[in-house]
Amino acid sequence: VLLPLLKEKHVDLLFFNVEMPLVEVLSDMEREGVNVNLDYLKKQSKTMGQQLENVSKDIYSLAGEEFNINSPKQLQNILYEKLKLPAGKRTKTGISTDESVLNKLAGLHELPKRLLEYRELNKLKTAYYDSFIGLVKGAKIYARFNQTVTTTGRLSSSEPNLQNIPIKTELGKEIRRAFIVGDKNAVLLSADYSQIELRILAHLSDDANLIDAFQKGEDVHRFTAALIFDRDLKDVTYEMRSAAKTVNFGIIYGMSSFGLAQDMNISLGEAQKFIDAYFERYSGVKKFINNMIAQANDKGFVTTFLKRRRYIPGFTSSDKHVRGFSERAAVNTPVQGSAADLMKLAMIACHNTFKDTDVKMIIQVHDELVFKVPKKKLNETANKIKKIMETVVDLKVPLKVDIETGDNWLDMENYKIK
Repeated sequence: VLLPLLKEKHVDLLFFNVEMPLVEVLSDMEREGVNVNLDYLKKQSKTMGQQLENVSKDIYSLAGEEFNINSPKQLQNILYEKLKLPAGKRTKTGISTDESVLNKLAGLHELPKRLLEYRELNKLKTAYYDSFIGLVKGAKIYARFNQTVTTTGRLSSSEPNLQNIPIKTELGKEIRRAFIVGDKNAVLLSADYSQIELRILAHLSDDANLIDAFQKGEDVHRFTAALIFDRDLKDVTYEMRSAAKTVNFGIIYGMSSFGLAQDMNISLGEAQKFIDAYFERYSGVKKFINNMIAQANDKGFVTTFLKRRRYIPGFTSSDKHVRGFSERAAVNTPVQGSAADLMKLAMIACHNTFKDTDVKMIIQVHDELVFKVPKKKLNETANKIKKIMETVVDLKVPLKVDIETGDNWLDMENYKIK
């Protein structure tokens, strides 16, 4: 019954060659689990509890009274009625007190700044450290890896959600320190695809400039900056590269000039100039975006390079926000979904290579695979993993995998294969 339907939708090879073999891979990873430092988790939870008490006292002092910091209603009263801070966007329950609003108000008063600190500490303590402590079984955490949750084909994880560990802040990154090798004769090895989505975009769009940048081994953000600012590569500044990086990733996620302006803190006109300059230099990317939107509008779905489908309704909606979401999904899904396909193929190939050995694949997060590797086998294993991941599919641009090693998931150092 199922096979004719799979063939009709051209996903039979995806099903039999990727998703079904992946079941065993994920099952082995779930059974293996990850060693964690329980003492560290408990210590961090206690420290953050003390920090929350101190920050709460500062907040009460700045507000001139005690109140429920977690109550949006009471917070609205303190910020907008008592302190007379400028009101931002409104919600059904009143004036917003979300993170974006507090970030804007932080430059006007110390209280919003302290509230942001309180929220970060509170989330890290409750959602991560305390939660992880409750999940430890025999010095390990056994996460679940889910194949059928995301719309793009990416894996997700739960109990705990490893993909959701915050790594953009120093406090957030510290959570990774809890994940340890747990064996003095072994080491953690991280294999991370470098700029995989931009490489996929180059392959799918067949854009000559983007392909050229990757084939030459250029820093693609510096390369993009040189193009859109019309400078020689050697004259590209740090600020120019940062702007180009924002544009590079923003394009994949369908960022508008408004979103780019907010992200870069520039005017709407300047943001539009950046986008126009990008598409002038990367005309193949512009054509790809238009084609994906047209295909989704016409057929109702888009596909990855392994023919995985995502159905995208909403193009005929009277709501411009729904239409905008549909357009962004039509562009992002082939890129992100193809990156997911590639990662799954790499996981299967690595699993087949190291099955029934003492090399264990234990974590998959975003574009990264983490292994537990015996020290005596480190160099040969690193070499095998890098080769497998960089050659698992043949793209128009080379794939690049960065290898790091360490005793915990935070303190990882670049590993040079001998």
